[in-house]
Amino acid sequence: MDIADKTRTGTVGNRNYVFISLLFAACCFVIFTGCSLPRIIVLDDPLTPEEHLHLGVAYEKRGELDPAIKEYKLAAKKLPLAYLYLGNVYFQKGELGKAEKHYKKAIKKDPQNADVYNNLAWLYYTKKENLEEAERLVLKALELNPSKGNIYRDTLEKIEELKNW
Repeated sequence: MDIADKTRTGTVGNRNYVFISLLFAACCFVIFTGCSLPRIIVLDDPLTPEEHLHLGVAYEKRGELDPAIKEYKLAAKKLPLAYLYLGNVYFQKGELGKAEKHYKKAIKKDPQNADVYNNLAWLYYTKKENLEEAERLVLKALELNPSKGNIYRDTLEKIEELKNW
């Protein structure tokens, strides 16, 4: 039996046919997909909210505020503390309206967090508005966390100086 007979009967031809078919399929894949590999889509976020918060802090320390905001927003889905961090970043960016919004949301979600009250009071001091409210807020911070009294009293003193000026 010569090679032509073997090809017709399939002993040599099957291997060649399979190889050529696979090669053809691969070429079609490359042509029709634009030489790109299939994308992998992750449906579940592999990071915990705490990890997003820590990643946001790392970005913030490097001065990369927009990526920090992205991470804090992801963390805020489960961690009310992230709203404080969002307020702080927007404050740094000079977007005081957004900072105020996030501080207020942080107070609503976690009314026991003294730092939020102090930071919102500082925002009002910076804007030179709502000074009565700012004073009330910092007094609330002092009530909630007396151990940070030196920080909060500094805020209070600055607000009182501005009010009396």
